[in-house]
Amino acid sequence: MTIIDAVAMLGAIAVLMFGMSTMTDGLEKFSSGRLEKLLERLTSNVFKGVLLGAVVTGLMQSSTATTVMCVGFVNAGIMKLEQTVGIIMGANIGTTITAQLLSLGDISSDSLIFMLLKPSVLGSALAVAGILFYMFFNGGHKRFMGQILLGMGLLFIGMSTMETAMRPLQDSPAFLTMFASFSNPVLGVAVGALVTALLHSSAASVGILQALSATGAVTFNIAFPLIMGQNIGTCLTSLVSSVGASKNAKRTAALHLTFNILGTVVFLFLLYGGNAIFHFAFWESTMTRGSIANLHLCFNVACCVALLPFHKLLVRLVERIIPGGAEEQALSILDERFLSSPSLALEKAHDTVMQMGAFAKSNVLLAGELIAHFDPKKLERLNETETALDKLEGMLDNYLVKLTDHPLSSEESMWVSEMLHTLSDFERIGDYAVNVSECACVLHDRNLAFSPQAQGEMDCLCAAVDETLEKTLACYKTRHRVDAVQVEPLEEVVDLIADTLKSRHVERLKQGECTIELGTQFLELLINLERISDHCSNVALRIIRQTASKDDMIRIDSHTYVQDLHHGADHEFDQLFAQYREKYYKPIEAVQKI
Repeated sequence: MTIIDAVAMLGAIAVLMFGMSTMTDGLEKFSSGRLEKLLERLTSNVFKGVLLGAVVTGLMQSSTATTVMCVGFVNAGIMKLEQTVGIIMGANIGTTITAQLLSLGDISSDSLIFMLLKPSVLGSALAVAGILFYMFFNGGHKRFMGQILLGMGLLFIGMSTMETAMRPLQDSPAFLTMFASFSNPVLGVAVGALVTALLHSSAASVGILQALSATGAVTFNIAFPLIMGQNIGTCLTSLVSSVGASKNAKRTAALHLTFNILGTVVFLFLLYGGNAIFHFAFWESTMTRGSIANLHLCFNVACCVALLPFHKLLVRLVERIIPGGAEEQALSILDERFLSSPSLALEKAHDTVMQMGAFAKSNVLLAGELIAHFDPKKLERLNETETALDKLEGMLDNYLVKLTDHPLSSEESMWVSEMLHTLSDFERIGDYAVNVSECACVLHDRNLAFSPQAQGEMDCLCAAVDETLEKTLACYKTRHRVDAVQVEPLEEVVDLIADTLKSRHVERLKQGECTIELGTQFLELLINLERISDHCSNVALRIIRQTASKDDMIRIDSHTYVQDLHHGADHEFDQLFAQYREKYYKPIEAVQKI
């Protein structure tokens, strides 16, 4: 092989890669985001996922692009990890379409139709048609169609040129000896993975292998490990795209890699073990472009069929490989790509604020349980969730500030302002839950315990606060006035209980029935629990204000509105207050003071 042949071969590889990139880019533009929406919606079960992954990848000519999209969707919270399993398996099947197209070069016939299908002729025809579309149409789908045709033409031209440049290698003993060494399964897989990782495309590396088949040096036992390695090497881009993303996004990339490694290991064992026993007749048979394309297709279909029944186990495996707790959920919703569509970004931000509320509620429940029965594991879980809550507040705050740089309607601007206040309320509720847990730690460390009467009072107050928070999250989720108006009367009952318990505890202190140290912790708990309900009231009042008419008092003066509620101006409020007072205050009121 001369230096001229080597330069020609490298140039052909460059044309092949550029053609593939141009075609993929054109297909993505031509789809106008429809393929992404298809992936997002039609993944209700794993079998649909396989079909969808194969179709989308076949259209886009890139399994890497499909997997990277899945990583992005999981990172954004649009898709769950379980939904990506089928898509990733199907993507491996869809990527074999390119090799099938390139195998048209094996057609041998004097018929004009078949001659036109040969890559050397078809490539030129597609390139000419593509450049005409691309140059003479200024925009729209016709221009994108020209880009697709041009890319496909360059793909075939690169393939044809590469074959011509590689033919002299068939007379090179050094090349034949080196290539024969790839029959070693470990070396073959490693080389296939490395070349594909460098090219960022398994389809391109399979195309190069097809071009090499013109030398006659490619046999089955050489092609098989190389193809398996190519499937592993194509995972590099999705792994890189998951850096800095949520744990579930990292798991999606790891799922792609794990699936391909397991498929490789299983079929290496089956084929090499089978050949050692049965001595397959096809083991050293020479491969053509068509047989390489068929081997690529059969291997990926077989992997999918073999591992599809174990898709749930694959998910559990990657969850064990990449473990995660509350922080994983905290980082799984926001994605800056949504900022270009403010309405969608606001919906995702609202979902994230809801996640903050769920974290805060979880910690309030844990804190209440720690008062009654201290458990170090629950305390550890509470602290982990608080870390996630703080991190999420910072992310949300930055996200909403960035969103204000985009054109927003007056309603959208008001929603941004409301969310900024609400996320602050949920973060403060989380802080108060930590304060309650610290009181529980003091009681445990100093071996202190409330009297049965005081503990009973505290349990009743915690139950009222828990329901207040539950109703707050419900009204924030639905954004309905009918849900929001239930929070303020319950918050008023919490205030009544807290005031009563403070008075009783002061009396116990005066009578020497409680120590100063124990009394301090009791009063600290009352203050923190009462403030949690105050922040719940803030959230609910914002929902009421958003859903109220323009001349409603809450729109004019929120403070006066609340005062009027507490002084009998609203019959519904009075009924709800009486209901919650009966439920939570009456049991405390009935307890005999000590």
